[in-house]
Amino acid sequence: MSAPELHNIPGHRAVETLVAKLRRRQVIGSREAALETVLVLRQVVARARFSNIKQLIAIIREVGRRLSEAQPKEHTVGNTVRRVLHNIREEYNTATKGAASASTRNVYSISKFVLQGQPRKHNVALKSEATATLKEDDPDDPDSFAGGSSQCSWRPSRTSSTSWKPFTTTSPRTQKTTSTQSKSADARFPRSIHHLTLIRSEIILTIGHSRTVESFLKSAGHYRNYTVIVAETAPSYSGHEMARALSAASLSTFLVPDSSIFAIMSRVNKVILGAHAILANGGLFAISGALLAATAARAHSTPVVVCAGQFKLTPLWNLYHDYGALDFADPSSVLGFEEGGLVDSVDVVNPYYDYVGPELVDVFITNDGDHPPSSVYRLIKETYDDDDHEL
Repeated sequence: MSAPELHNIPGHRAVETLVAKLRRRQVIGSREAALETVLVLRQVVARARFSNIKQLIAIIREVGRRLSEAQPKEHTVGNTVRRVLHNIREEYNTATKGAASASTRNVYSISKFVLQGQPRKHNVALKSEATATLKEDDPDDPDSFAGGSSQCSWRPSRTSSTSWKPFTTTSPRTQKTTSTQSKSADARFPRSIHHLTLIRSEIILTIGHSRTVESFLKSAGHYRNYTVIVAETAPSYSGHEMARALSAASLSTFLVPDSSIFAIMSRVNKVILGAHAILANGGLFAISGALLAATAARAHSTPVVVCAGQFKLTPLWNLYHDYGALDFADPSSVLGFEEGGLVDSVDVVNPYYDYVGPELVDVFITNDGDHPPSSVYRLIKETYDDDDHEL
């Protein structure tokens, strides 16, 4: 199916407005870019006219392609679009499978009704034919005729996604309540276990200001007493904001210049970094200065932990030069033009982000638990569809 033209898509004005903001760098940062993308997609989907899922997917892909081309360095724009497409396909598959299951149950009811009015020898033949038909229609249906007893519920096996194991249950209400409680407990478990196992009474180093890292450290402060050293992260000096936020939460906080990171690393027990984007090879883009901290940590055998939301996972590989994928800021904040002849004789580079290779990271913490860098590709495969890697 050919992609629709953007000017024919309802809500295209909102798309063009965000495109202009991205090009002018009025939207900077993964969180802001993701939120803006979600708001635009919501307007487009609410106004779009489509008769099937293929048309809806084509509309969203065209919007995602336009936004991604406007600012390729903001990877969360494409990640958000891919995640929305993944959720749409999941909802569609669930709905169609539910309809198929209902149709299968209707066939079973009709077969059972016919069997009741037939002689025994015909019953056996009709039952075998109905069972074969139902198996061909939906071999993985938990309510299929082959299941037999109506007192058994069904759940997928841990070893295979297409095999089913029966287990007895008390009542549907009890089962629903148990499921809800388990989901709530599973949501609380990763947060509590990370706080209790990853952070102890120790010295932690972080750089810059990351809302995810800030929230993580503040939450851990309710259970542990520890000290946080924040590098000021020149030339943006976003570490000042991080230090103020942690100090306001009654955490023991020290602000240090970037030049002292290697000198104090021997006293640091753990380095916690935020991420701008996490690549499929386990590497990441982080705020400028993260490479310095990660390299110093590796020299002193200090663990490096990366805290990031799962929306920052991107199905891209760093297959080019490290600096080729980075976004650069105005160099005047590093070396002013008033320096005169010095400006003409040197090249000043002021990158927004550093590329930190997977060999410098020990563990990633996302909203789906903790994972080593070698498992990032599996998370990406579970988060997005293969068809959406290229928008």
